[in-house]
Amino acid sequence: MKRLLWLGVGLAVGALVVRKLNQKANEFTPTGIATSLSESAGGLVESLRSFVEDVREGMAERENQIHEAFAAGELYEDKFAELRDDAWPGSQEGNR
Repeated sequence: MKRLLWLGVGLAVGALVVRKLNQKANEFTPTGIATSLSESAGGLVESLRSFVEDVREGMAERENQIHEAFAAGELYEDKFAELRDDAWPGSQEGNR
């Protein structure tokens, strides 16, 4: 009876190993490689889309802050002017 039990266990483990090996082998076929690349590219595109949406939201928020400051008559101070080299000609501090 013990031999029959171990034979069943061996067959089950062998079947699982063969199945996993076949799956790995399929990953290296042209179709498997194409599928993998497609999934990777899809993930990259989705990440890029998410990043662009975040940047646009930040830009819109900052633009609203600038418009509110302008409507209130406050002077807009560009905190990042010294980091850029595109200062307006004739300006002494590089502020716009």
